Amino acid sequence: MIRFQVWLRPSNSGCKVRVDGVKNARWLLNRLSQSFVFKSSEAMNEQEFFPACVFGVVYGSQMCHSAFKQLLGGMPEVELMIDPA
Repeated sequence: MIRFQVWLRPSNSGCKVRVDGVKNARWLLNRLSQSFVFKSSEAMNEQEFFPACVFGVVYGSQMCHSAFKQLLGGMPEVELMIDPA
């Protein structure tokens, strides 16, 4: 298992997620899509932040920032980082 870094930046109704590497971002999106609380995200930005990818997550009635952090933190492949703002 190779761990990869993930940064979260809270926004009004969700957060921006930055993932180290395109392959890792696709893996994470696929893994999150399997969760009943996560069904969609904003488009992934592969150009501006290359080699990292950024996508937006909108929280729903069953998901808040702390619950999303806990979900990501429970994945052994994910190294959750503090976003410097």
